[in-house]
Amino acid sequence: MPANPNRKTKSTLDDFGREIGVAARKLEQESEKVIAYLNGEVVPAIRNNSSKVLRVAADKLARLAEYMERHTKPK
Repeated sequence: MPANPNRKTKSTLDDFGREIGVAARKLEQESEKVIAYLNGEVVPAIRNNSSKVLRVAADKLARLAEYMERHTKPK
């Protein structure tokens, strides 16, 4: 009796489905690691550096305002 070609196709599809499932789980795990890294390292660094930049900008603007006040002709 000849081999059933549908059996091989089903087995191949089952194997493929399992491989997709494994890959999806790995992808989800790696995504969680990336999100944890971003939240734990990148976001705080951006916030910290952003506040430093704002402080420097505020200082420069204060100096500019003082300069403008000193060099404005009285009316």
